[in-house]
Amino acid sequence: MRESAKTLNAMTLRERSDLMMSVADALEATAEKAHEMGNDRFAANSISLARIISGCAGDVVTSDLPAAELLLQHGIALLSLFPGGTPRSTVH
Repeated sequence: MRESAKTLNAMTLRERSDLMMSVADALEATAEKAHEMGNDRFAANSISLARIISGCAGDVVTSDLPAAELLLQHGIALLSLFPGGTPRSTVH
């Protein structure tokens, strides 16, 4: 059975840290795929954000929840933009 979604405030420190590391791991995996596809800019942005999230995971989850939330929002937003190998059109 799945648990209901929690806010960062409702999560334990361990859950917050695990969430941040999961997003960082996903960004690193996406960076590898983007690099393989020749999208070096997306790869660089993904790995940079992954390293920021990983580096801040311990400090941010204990002292600055708004910063943790912002980092997670940016990480998840970047992941959602990854084309994943399928062509995407851009509306101008």
